[in-house]
Amino acid sequence: QVQLDESGGGLVQAGDSLRLSCAASGEFFSSYVMAWFRQAPGKEREFVATISRGGGTTSYADSVKGRFTISRDNAKNMAYLQMNSLKPEDTAVYYCAGSLRGATRTTSAGYDDWGQGTQVTVSS
Repeated sequence: QVQLDESGGGLVQAGDSLRLSCAASGEFFSSYVMAWFRQAPGKEREFVATISRGGGTTSYADSVKGRFTISRDNAKNMAYLQMNSLKPEDTAVYYCAGSLRGATRTTSAGYDDWGQGTQVTVSS
């Protein structure tokens, strides 16, 4: 099991950028597929992006493709989400998630370990 701690959220204006970080404690971080999900008030948690163990494969939700970039640094036990050209509809709590099950997945059921979340608010 890995413990995940997100940071980097905040209040920004439309068009601004933010970089979210996810610090992982525990061993074998490089064995985890990592992902970011988000949940807006009154809505279901939704997939944002995922990255394979070695970082060579990434996948994005259509709503963020071309604006967000997921990355990881296995030497530092860190995962990141660079968010550019933010829109008010990106406002949500963003969660970091990890899975030992190997394949990148786009549903929350595919991940076993979750952080507490970090709030991102984008004003128009």
